[in-house]
Amino acid sequence: MTKKLVITGMGMITPIGNTVEQYWDNLLGKVTGVGPIESIDTTELPVRFAGEVRDFVAKDHMPRKLAGEMDRFMQMGFAAATQALEAAGGVTDPYRTGIIMGTALNGITTITETERKYNEAKIKKVGPRFLAKCIGNIGASQIAIANGIKGPSMTLNTACASGGDAISLSAMHLQTGLADVMVAVGSEAPVTAVLIQSLASAQALSTRNDDPEHACRPFDADRDGFVIGEGAGALIIETEEHALARGAMIYAELCGYGNNTDAYHTVTPKPDGEGEILCMKQALAMAGIEPDKIGYINTHGTATPKGDVTEVHSIKSVFGEDTQVAIGSTKSATGHMMGAGGITEVITCIRAMETGILPPTLNLDNQDPECDLRIPTEPTEEQVEYAMSNAFGFGGQNSSVIVGRYNG
Repeated sequence: MTKKLVITGMGMITPIGNTVEQYWDNLLGKVTGVGPIESIDTTELPVRFAGEVRDFVAKDHMPRKLAGEMDRFMQMGFAAATQALEAAGGVTDPYRTGIIMGTALNGITTITETERKYNEAKIKKVGPRFLAKCIGNIGASQIAIANGIKGPSMTLNTACASGGDAISLSAMHLQTGLADVMVAVGSEAPVTAVLIQSLASAQALSTRNDDPEHACRPFDADRDGFVIGEGAGALIIETEEHALARGAMIYAELCGYGNNTDAYHTVTPKPDGEGEILCMKQALAMAGIEPDKIGYINTHGTATPKGDVTEVHSIKSVFGEDTQVAIGSTKSATGHMMGAGGITEVITCIRAMETGILPPTLNLDNQDPECDLRIPTEPTEEQVEYAMSNAFGFGGQNSSVIVGRYNG
């Protein structure tokens, strides 16, 4: 990178906590956010559990009227961005501040619920706010309106890599001088009957309805698919020069990133991991560090039979067959938050560096021999200078982000 970039604010809404501190404490406490679905009727669903945000009340985070104008993914993204902006000290120059929103499914909650009500109603009518509640860019628009952000604004949809790519695209804007500060947001509210039915038909989801708390089992020999999760994460990223000039607190350095596509299949990762390997190598090259400098990798780690093995093999290709790098998957606690995960998991990496504690991977009772990397199952004290977060999505979308301890 030609300019050093730093992170000066963080915020999150997750199934295990609605602030960064609450999330981190529960993560280290091995709390799971996965349980029976409460937000929709699951009577006829083949999968009846998810990682829901159960104690999020939108009007506690924004005016009631505004909450009513937004889909749930927008509400959670708005709340996470508000936390991050408050931590960073607010917006200084609105024309030099931009925002990138990443989401895989946009307002799917509004779309499916509106369709259900429309089909059941005797008088067919749809309210005037329907479109603004379901199109993806309105999430970023609402954050910009509330905070007076008038710089670059984009919304991207790269499936489950959306959050990581929001960070990368934010960095590009800063590197090219289009902004001094960027708000990177990832948010998802995917708990809908239609999506669950579809993913279950594709045999992508865990079906442990009798034991949902232990359903998400990344790298375990008994894993049987991923668990849907919802939530949001936000980061404030700015040039070091700008952050120092305004006396901002700096949490970490954004060192490098990679992005590419497998060009192989719409839902299956390339078995040899070519895209994942190149993506991680891109991030390392941009950061200007060797693989052995990475102390922790927060993997994509969704607990699908093929995906976990491919990612482990890809990591070995980059870091060496005998690598001792610690890896983990926080999806075991939150479920797969899709577009939000790419940012919440980067925040996890930052907290691991700040605290010197690696978070545990839950439910790893019988580690798959093909996933034979070092995976802490308890909070582990370990100093980390650099950490990597991987986010891989449908369509062969690959994202890797590297953050480092800020040393001035």
